Amino acid sequence: MKIVMAIVQDKDSSELSRALVEANLRSTKLASTGGLLRSGSTTFLIGVEDERVQDVLDVIRENCSQREETMMQQSMLGVGLDGLMSYPLQVTVGGATVFVLPVEQFAQF
Repeated sequence: MKIVMAIVQDKDSSELSRALVEANLRSTKLASTGGLLRSGSTTFLIGVEDERVQDVLDVIRENCSQREETMMQQSMLGVGLDGLMSYPLQVTVGGATVFVLPVEQFAQF
């Protein structure tokens, strides 16, 4: 048995959740935050038998897309507040960060 931990952008979480249900894969959703943009993300915990791991990875890949976003980057040009300047920076966001971990023991009460 494995646990698949997938961290996705909030924008992708509803579609991924729907797709996991359609594929008969149970998951637990946790709100999370982090990354360069400090934007919201959702962490999915999905417990599956070893032979279904690839099914989970396929569902995640099909429902979590990367996209370009613009963020404002601050730069200090000198000393004092007059030296602060913002400029747009294109970054790639989205997709999924996925960890597949072994499960030592599973219990359901």
